[in-house]
Amino acid sequence: MLYYLANSLKDLFGPARLLKSYTVLIVLGLYAGFFVTCRFLPLFFRFLPSDRGREFTLTAEAAKGKPTGAGVVFITFFVCLCLVFVPMDGLQLSLLALTWLMMLTGYLDDSSKTSWGEYRKAILDLAISIAASVLIVVFTKITSNAQLSFWIPFVAKSIPIPTWLFITISTILLWTSVNTTNCTDGVDGLSSTLVLVALITMGVIFYVILGHKDISSYLLIPHLASGANWALMTFILAGVLMGYLWHNAYPSKVLMGDAGSRALGFYIGLCIMISGNPFLIFITSTVIFVNGGLGLVKVALKRFFHITIFKNTRFPLHDEMRKNHNWSPAQIQIKFLTMQLLISIALMGIIFKIR
Repeated sequence: MLYYLANSLKDLFGPARLLKSYTVLIVLGLYAGFFVTCRFLPLFFRFLPSDRGREFTLTAEAAKGKPTGAGVVFITFFVCLCLVFVPMDGLQLSLLALTWLMMLTGYLDDSSKTSWGEYRKAILDLAISIAASVLIVVFTKITSNAQLSFWIPFVAKSIPIPTWLFITISTILLWTSVNTTNCTDGVDGLSSTLVLVALITMGVIFYVILGHKDISSYLLIPHLASGANWALMTFILAGVLMGYLWHNAYPSKVLMGDAGSRALGFYIGLCIMISGNPFLIFITSTVIFVNGGLGLVKVALKRFFHITIFKNTRFPLHDEMRKNHNWSPAQIQIKFLTMQLLISIALMGIIFKIR
Protein backbone atom coordinates (compact mmCIF):
# COMPACT_ATOMS: atom_id res chain seq x y z
CA MET A 1 0.00 0.00 0.00
CA LEU A 2 2.68 2.53 1.03
CA TYR A 3 4.80 1.64 -2.00
CA TYR A 4 1.98 2.54 -4.39
CA LEU A 5 0.89 5.60 -2.39
CA ALA A 6 4.37 7.07 -2.74
CA ASN A 7 3.67 8.18 -6.34
CA SER A 8 0.60 10.14 -5.25
CA LEU A 9 2.09 11.59 -2.08
CA LYS A 10 5.47 12.70 -3.42
CA ASP A 11 3.95 15.75 -5.17
CA LEU A 12 2.39 16.88 -1.89
CA PHE A 13 5.31 15.87 0.33
CA GLY A 14 8.67 15.32 -1.34
CA PRO A 15 10.18 12.91 1.20
CA ALA A 16 7.27 10.53 0.53
CA ARG A 17 9.28 9.34 -2.49
CA LEU A 18 11.45 7.45 0.00
CA LEU A 19 8.57 5.00 0.37
CA LYS A 20 9.62 3.66 -3.04
CA SER A 21 12.94 2.60 -1.50
CA TYR A 22 13.03 -0.99 -0.26
CA THR A 23 15.77 -0.08 2.20
CA VAL A 24 13.50 2.50 3.82
CA LEU A 25 10.52 0.14 3.75
CA ILE A 26 12.57 -2.65 5.37
CA VAL A 27 13.59 -0.36 8.24
CA LEU A 28 10.05 0.97 8.69
CA GLY A 29 8.52 -2.51 8.43
CA LEU A 30 10.90 -4.06 10.95
CA TYR A 31 10.39 -1.29 13.50
CA ALA A 32 6.63 -1.24 12.95
CA GLY A 33 6.53 -5.00 13.51
CA PHE A 34 8.47 -4.69 16.75
CA PHE A 35 6.58 -1.76 18.26
CA VAL A 36 3.11 -2.94 17.23
CA THR A 37 3.69 -6.41 18.69
CA CYS A 38 5.52 -5.22 21.79
CA ARG A 39 2.83 -2.67 22.57
CA PHE A 40 -0.38 -4.47 21.64
CA LEU A 41 0.33 -8.17 22.26
CA PRO A 42 -0.23 -7.86 26.05
CA LEU A 43 -3.75 -6.52 25.38
CA PHE A 44 -4.66 -9.96 24.04
CA PHE A 45 -3.25 -12.05 26.91
CA ARG A 46 -6.62 -12.37 28.64
CA PHE A 47 -8.27 -13.64 25.47
CA LEU A 48 -5.71 -16.38 24.81
CA PRO A 49 -6.12 -19.99 25.99
CA SER A 50 -4.10 -21.16 28.99
CA ASP A 51 -1.18 -23.52 28.51
CA ARG A 52 -2.05 -27.06 29.57
CA GLY A 53 1.55 -28.23 29.93
CA ARG A 54 3.46 -28.37 26.69
CA GLU A 55 4.73 -31.69 25.47
CA PHE A 56 8.30 -30.52 24.89
CA THR A 57 8.72 -27.88 27.57
CA LEU A 58 11.42 -28.12 30.23
CA THR A 59 9.38 -26.32 32.83
CA ALA A 60 5.91 -27.72 32.33
CA GLU A 61 4.67 -26.64 35.73
CA ALA A 62 5.96 -23.09 35.30
CA ALA A 63 4.43 -22.88 31.82
CA LYS A 64 1.08 -24.34 32.78
CA GLY A 65 -1.59 -21.69 33.06
CA LYS A 66 0.29 -19.03 31.09
CA PRO A 67 -1.46 -17.51 28.08
CA THR A 68 -0.49 -19.48 24.98
CA GLY A 69 -1.32 -19.41 21.30
CA ALA A 70 0.13 -15.89 20.96
CA GLY A 71 1.03 -16.79 17.39
CA VAL A 72 -2.58 -16.03 16.44
CA VAL A 73 -1.89 -12.41 17.38
CA PHE A 74 1.61 -11.77 16.08
CA ILE A 75 1.17 -13.74 12.84
CA THR A 76 -1.99 -11.71 12.17
CA PHE A 77 0.02 -8.54 12.86
CA PHE A 78 2.60 -9.84 10.35
CA VAL A 79 -0.03 -10.41 7.65
CA CYS A 80 -1.58 -6.96 8.17
CA LEU A 81 1.79 -5.19 8.10
CA CYS A 82 2.73 -7.02 4.90
CA LEU A 83 -0.44 -5.72 3.27
CA VAL A 84 0.59 -2.20 4.30
CA PHE A 85 4.30 -2.27 3.43
CA VAL A 86 4.86 -4.92 0.73
CA PRO A 87 3.94 -4.59 -2.97
CA MET A 88 3.00 -8.26 -3.23
CA ASP A 89 2.38 -10.43 -6.27
CA GLY A 90 -0.08 -13.32 -6.51
CA LEU A 91 2.37 -15.91 -5.21
CA GLN A 92 3.32 -13.87 -2.16
CA LEU A 93 -0.33 -13.18 -1.33
CA SER A 94 -1.17 -16.87 -1.67
CA LEU A 95 1.74 -18.06 0.47
CA LEU A 96 1.00 -15.38 3.06
CA ALA A 97 -2.55 -16.72 3.26
CA LEU A 98 -1.23 -20.28 3.72
CA THR A 99 1.10 -19.06 6.48
CA TRP A 100 -1.91 -17.60 8.28
CA LEU A 101 -3.82 -20.84 7.71
CA MET A 102 -0.94 -22.86 9.18
CA MET A 103 -1.09 -20.57 12.18
CA LEU A 104 -4.84 -21.09 12.47
CA THR A 105 -4.54 -24.89 12.58
CA GLY A 106 -2.02 -24.54 15.39
CA TYR A 107 -4.20 -22.08 17.28
CA LEU A 108 -7.25 -24.32 17.07
CA ASP A 109 -5.16 -27.05 18.69
CA ASP A 110 -3.84 -24.62 21.32
CA SER A 111 -7.38 -23.58 22.23
CA SER A 112 -8.83 -27.09 22.20
CA LYS A 113 -9.49 -28.71 25.57
CA THR A 114 -7.73 -31.85 24.37
CA SER A 115 -4.83 -32.08 21.94
CA TRP A 116 -5.71 -32.80 18.32
CA GLY A 117 -3.16 -35.60 18.28
CA GLU A 118 -0.02 -36.14 16.23
CA TYR A 119 -1.62 -37.70 13.16
CA ARG A 120 -4.31 -35.08 12.60
CA LYS A 121 -1.78 -32.25 12.89
CA ALA A 122 0.69 -34.08 10.65
CA ILE A 123 -1.96 -34.52 7.94
CA LEU A 124 -2.94 -30.84 8.09
CA ASP A 125 0.72 -29.79 7.90
CA LEU A 126 1.21 -32.09 4.93
CA ALA A 127 -1.85 -30.76 3.08
CA ILE A 128 -0.80 -27.12 3.50
CA SER A 129 2.79 -27.97 2.53
CA ILE A 130 1.61 -29.68 -0.67
CA ALA A 131 -0.62 -26.70 -1.50
CA ALA A 132 2.29 -24.29 -1.06
CA SER A 133 4.60 -26.45 -3.19
CA VAL A 134 2.06 -26.63 -6.01
CA LEU A 135 1.48 -22.87 -5.86
CA ILE A 136 5.20 -22.16 -6.18
CA VAL A 137 5.37 -24.39 -9.26
CA VAL A 138 2.25 -22.92 -10.88
CA PHE A 139 3.20 -19.27 -10.34
CA THR A 140 6.79 -19.91 -11.45
CA LYS A 141 5.61 -21.37 -14.74
CA ILE A 142 2.95 -18.69 -15.28
CA THR A 143 5.08 -15.65 -14.48
CA SER A 144 8.44 -16.65 -15.92
CA ASN A 145 7.69 -19.70 -18.06
CA ALA A 146 11.03 -21.01 -16.79
CA GLN A 147 12.25 -24.53 -16.08
CA LEU A 148 12.21 -25.37 -12.39
CA SER A 149 15.77 -25.61 -11.12
CA PHE A 150 17.99 -25.58 -8.05
CA TRP A 151 21.36 -23.92 -7.62
CA ILE A 152 23.39 -26.01 -5.22
CA PRO A 153 26.80 -25.91 -3.50
CA PHE A 154 29.92 -26.75 -5.53
CA VAL A 155 28.05 -26.54 -8.86
CA ALA A 156 28.32 -23.39 -11.00
CA LYS A 157 25.20 -23.94 -13.11
CA SER A 158 21.59 -24.41 -12.04
CA ILE A 159 20.27 -27.95 -12.24
CA PRO A 160 16.85 -28.51 -13.88
CA ILE A 161 14.35 -30.24 -11.59
CA PRO A 162 11.25 -32.18 -12.77
CA THR A 163 7.98 -30.82 -11.42
CA TRP A 164 7.17 -33.96 -9.41
CA LEU A 165 10.61 -33.92 -7.76
CA PHE A 166 10.39 -30.20 -6.93
CA ILE A 167 7.00 -30.68 -5.27
CA THR A 168 8.26 -33.72 -3.35
CA ILE A 169 11.39 -31.96 -2.05
CA SER A 170 9.44 -28.80 -1.24
CA THR A 171 6.71 -30.68 0.64
CA ILE A 172 9.20 -32.67 2.71
CA LEU A 173 11.24 -29.58 3.56
CA LEU A 174 8.18 -27.53 4.53
CA TRP A 175 6.68 -30.32 6.64
CA THR A 176 9.99 -30.97 8.36
CA SER A 177 10.60 -27.27 9.03
CA VAL A 178 7.14 -26.93 10.59
CA ASN A 179 7.54 -29.87 12.94
CA THR A 180 11.17 -29.36 13.98
CA THR A 181 10.46 -25.72 14.80
CA ASN A 182 7.44 -26.82 16.82
CA CYS A 183 9.57 -29.33 18.78
CA THR A 184 12.14 -26.64 19.57
CA ASP A 185 9.51 -24.50 21.30
CA GLY A 186 10.18 -25.86 24.78
CA VAL A 187 12.45 -23.30 26.46
CA ASP A 188 11.47 -19.67 27.00
CA GLY A 189 12.96 -17.63 24.15
CA LEU A 190 14.78 -20.55 22.48
CA SER A 191 12.61 -21.17 19.42
CA SER A 192 11.93 -17.48 18.80
CA THR A 193 15.63 -16.59 19.08
CA LEU A 194 16.75 -19.31 16.66
CA VAL A 195 13.96 -18.43 14.22
CA LEU A 196 14.93 -14.76 14.48
CA VAL A 197 18.47 -15.62 13.37
CA ALA A 198 17.01 -17.62 10.47
CA LEU A 199 14.76 -14.74 9.40
CA ILE A 200 17.49 -12.10 9.52
CA THR A 201 19.81 -14.43 7.60
CA MET A 202 17.22 -15.05 4.88
CA GLY A 203 16.33 -11.36 4.75
CA VAL A 204 19.96 -10.47 4.05
CA ILE A 205 20.27 -13.25 1.46
CA PHE A 206 17.12 -12.10 -0.35
CA TYR A 207 18.03 -8.41 -0.37
CA VAL A 208 21.82 -8.36 -0.68
CA ILE A 209 22.51 -11.47 -2.77
CA LEU A 210 19.54 -12.99 -4.60
CA GLY A 211 17.78 -9.68 -5.22
CA HIS A 212 20.90 -7.88 -6.49
CA LYS A 213 21.66 -8.53 -10.18
CA ASP A 214 25.38 -7.78 -10.00
CA ILE A 215 26.11 -9.69 -6.80
CA SER A 216 24.07 -12.74 -7.81
CA SER A 217 25.75 -12.75 -11.23
CA TYR A 218 29.20 -12.50 -9.64
CA LEU A 219 28.40 -15.46 -7.36
CA LEU A 220 26.93 -17.47 -10.30
CA ILE A 221 23.53 -17.55 -8.63
CA PRO A 222 20.20 -17.01 -10.43
CA HIS A 223 18.85 -13.51 -9.82
CA LEU A 224 15.52 -13.44 -7.95
CA ALA A 225 13.48 -10.53 -9.29
CA SER A 226 11.19 -10.55 -6.25
CA GLY A 227 14.10 -10.80 -3.80
CA ALA A 228 13.54 -7.32 -2.32
CA ASN A 229 9.84 -8.09 -1.74
CA TRP A 230 10.68 -11.31 0.07
CA ALA A 231 13.35 -9.51 2.08
CA LEU A 232 10.79 -6.90 3.14
CA MET A 233 8.29 -9.57 4.23
CA THR A 234 11.00 -11.46 6.10
CA PHE A 235 12.26 -8.41 8.00
CA ILE A 236 8.69 -7.49 8.95
CA LEU A 237 8.27 -10.95 10.47
CA ALA A 238 11.64 -10.54 12.21
CA GLY A 239 10.41 -7.29 13.77
CA VAL A 240 7.15 -8.91 14.86
CA LEU A 241 9.09 -11.80 16.39
CA MET A 242 11.32 -9.36 18.29
CA GLY A 243 8.20 -7.81 19.77
CA TYR A 244 6.99 -11.25 20.86
CA LEU A 245 10.43 -12.17 22.25
CA TRP A 246 10.28 -9.05 24.41
CA HIS A 247 7.49 -10.79 26.36
CA ASN A 248 8.71 -14.37 25.89
CA ALA A 249 12.25 -13.93 27.23
CA TYR A 250 12.90 -16.03 30.34
CA PRO A 251 10.87 -16.01 32.52
CA SER A 252 8.16 -15.72 29.87
CA LYS A 253 4.83 -13.96 30.26
CA VAL A 254 3.28 -15.55 27.17
CA LEU A 255 3.87 -18.54 24.88
CA MET A 256 3.54 -18.68 21.10
CA GLY A 257 2.03 -22.18 21.11
CA ASP A 258 1.58 -24.24 17.97
CA ALA A 259 -0.01 -21.17 16.40
CA GLY A 260 3.35 -19.45 16.37
CA SER A 261 5.87 -22.26 16.01
CA ARG A 262 4.13 -23.97 13.08
CA ALA A 263 3.63 -20.74 11.14
CA LEU A 264 7.23 -19.67 11.74
CA GLY A 265 8.62 -23.03 10.66
CA PHE A 266 6.40 -22.95 7.58
CA TYR A 267 7.55 -19.46 6.60
CA ILE A 268 11.23 -20.40 6.95
CA GLY A 269 10.61 -23.37 4.66
CA LEU A 270 8.88 -21.10 2.13
CA CYS A 271 11.85 -18.75 2.11
CA ILE A 272 14.22 -21.65 1.45
CA MET A 273 12.18 -22.95 -1.48
CA ILE A 274 11.74 -19.48 -2.97
CA SER A 275 15.52 -19.00 -2.81
CA GLY A 276 15.98 -21.97 -5.15
CA ASN A 277 18.49 -23.75 -2.91
CA PRO A 278 17.11 -26.26 -0.38
CA PHE A 279 20.55 -26.52 1.23
CA LEU A 280 20.07 -23.04 2.71
CA ILE A 281 18.00 -24.75 5.41
CA PHE A 282 21.29 -25.73 7.02
CA ILE A 283 22.35 -22.06 7.17
CA THR A 284 19.11 -21.05 8.84
CA SER A 285 17.99 -24.03 10.89
CA THR A 286 20.69 -26.63 11.56
CA VAL A 287 20.28 -26.42 15.33
CA ILE A 288 16.48 -26.48 15.01
CA PHE A 289 16.70 -29.56 12.78
CA VAL A 290 19.11 -31.39 15.08
CA ASN A 291 17.25 -30.39 18.25
CA GLY A 292 13.80 -31.39 17.03
CA GLY A 293 14.41 -33.52 13.96
CA LEU A 294 16.43 -36.31 15.54
CA GLY A 295 13.63 -36.86 18.01
CA LEU A 296 11.14 -37.21 15.15
CA VAL A 297 13.43 -39.73 13.45
CA LYS A 298 13.86 -41.65 16.69
CA VAL A 299 10.10 -41.87 17.28
CA ALA A 300 9.34 -42.79 13.65
CA LEU A 301 11.92 -45.60 13.57
CA LYS A 302 10.71 -46.97 16.88
CA ARG A 303 7.00 -46.73 16.05
CA PHE A 304 6.97 -47.97 12.47
CA PHE A 305 10.09 -50.16 12.16
CA HIS A 306 10.79 -51.16 15.78
CA ILE A 307 14.33 -49.82 15.46
CA THR A 308 15.78 -48.09 18.50
CA ILE A 309 18.42 -45.36 18.14
CA PHE A 310 19.83 -42.88 20.67
CA LYS A 311 18.49 -45.11 23.44
CA ASN A 312 20.08 -43.09 26.25
CA THR A 313 19.46 -39.64 24.78
CA ARG A 314 16.39 -37.53 25.48
CA PHE A 315 14.75 -35.54 22.69
CA PRO A 316 14.37 -32.74 21.89
CA LEU A 317 18.03 -32.19 22.71
CA HIS A 318 17.25 -29.18 24.88
CA ASP A 319 15.56 -31.66 27.23
CA GLU A 320 18.73 -33.80 27.28
CA MET A 321 20.87 -30.76 28.06
CA ARG A 322 18.59 -29.69 30.90
CA LYS A 323 17.91 -33.05 32.51
CA ASN A 324 21.22 -34.86 32.07
CA HIS A 325 23.77 -32.05 31.72
CA ASN A 326 22.23 -29.53 34.13
CA TRP A 327 22.11 -26.65 31.65
CA SER A 328 19.84 -23.81 32.74
CA PRO A 329 17.28 -22.38 30.29
CA ALA A 330 19.55 -19.36 29.78
CA GLN A 331 22.55 -21.61 29.05
CA ILE A 332 20.53 -23.63 26.54
CA GLN A 333 19.40 -20.51 24.72
CA ILE A 334 22.84 -18.87 24.56
CA LYS A 335 24.75 -22.04 23.66
CA PHE A 336 22.26 -23.15 21.00
CA LEU A 337 22.27 -19.62 19.56
CA THR A 338 26.07 -19.56 19.52
CA MET A 339 26.21 -22.90 17.71
CA GLN A 340 23.73 -21.72 15.09
CA LEU A 341 25.67 -18.50 14.47
CA LEU A 342 28.93 -20.41 14.03
CA ILE A 343 27.27 -22.84 11.62
CA SER A 344 25.54 -20.06 9.66
CA ILE A 345 28.74 -18.08 9.16
CA ALA A 346 30.71 -21.11 8.03
CA LEU A 347 28.04 -22.38 5.64
CA MET A 348 27.44 -18.93 4.12
CA GLY A 349 31.01 -18.94 2.84
CA ILE A 350 30.85 -22.53 1.63
CA ILE A 351 27.49 -22.40 -0.14
CA PHE A 352 27.82 -18.97 -1.77
CA LYS A 353 31.49 -18.81 -2.60
CA ILE A 354 32.66 -22.37 -3.36
CA ARG A 355 30.93 -22.87 -6.71
